[in-house]
Amino acid sequence: MSLPSLDLLLQADIPVVVCARPWAQDLLAAYPLAGFVPMRGNWRADRACVRQHLKQSAAKRPYGLLLPDSLSSALAFRFAGIPCAGYRDDGRSLILRWPCRKPKTQLHAVQSWHFLSRFALTRWQLPVTSPEPSPELQWQAAIPHESQAAQALSAAGLAAHDFILIAPTAVGLHKGQIKTWPGFDSLTQALQARGLQVVMAPPAAEQDAARLAAPTALCLPPLGLGAFAALTRLARLVICNDSGVSHLAAAAQARQITLFGVTDAARTGPWSNQALRMGRLGAWPSTAEVLTQALETLDIGSDA
Repeated sequence: MSLPSLDLLLQADIPVVVCARPWAQDLLAAYPLAGFVPMRGNWRADRACVRQHLKQSAAKRPYGLLLPDSLSSALAFRFAGIPCAGYRDDGRSLILRWPCRKPKTQLHAVQSWHFLSRFALTRWQLPVTSPEPSPELQWQAAIPHESQAAQALSAAGLAAHDFILIAPTAVGLHKGQIKTWPGFDSLTQALQARGLQVVMAPPAAEQDAARLAAPTALCLPPLGLGAFAALTRLARLVICNDSGVSHLAAAAQARQITLFGVTDAARTGPWSNQALRMGRLGAWPSTAEVLTQALETLDIGSDA
């Protein structure tokens, strides 16, 4: 969801070093970054990583843009000696060089981060090329991403656009509630009964949970995030929880159905015109509803 913000910074023709969790490096392999600093979520360790990068870099007077709202992210950069722009949440006003008030109107995360990025560029007296984020994410795939996705399909005997990709897992809880839709097993069997190939490619840490959630689906070996995003482009349809998979599919502009039950689609749903959102905060959709929508999306009669 931060891709429009990254595009905005790159369009300002400034060197951009991304500081993010290690998995993001593969996803951004095609982007012309000036560097990548892996972050672990511990502010002291992250401060040390940022300092080490500064020692090895020729950059002068670097500025920071903090998309996370956390106090820990502000502390890491403040004590690494980098003045930052960011939202004022979590008691960070005195730590930030350029504190920004959030808009009074609740925005989608894509819009909120883009607003903050425009604020930062304005304070830095740099050009703002896009007053609003694009209605579609425009992720750039590297050549290896496409080839790895194609190879995974070939090894499984599958053809592009001849399978449905499901993602029946979602890590962690949201306000103490499980974020996974409970109907993936019955949905998978209903789709298979209609002659449709159902595939999943969970990361290694989630393979057991995925097999438990949808035991009859074909499980591909784990892929890197870039290759997985490319895989979503090759699917006829992606069906997933409101999770990272939904945002990867949106970034790849894949056709998807995203299922909601404990999160708010208006705030965290996929930023995509290719996404159908089913369910709402406090009410998961039924298996029958998802099956009907999937068949309609695939242009297959429900009685087929």
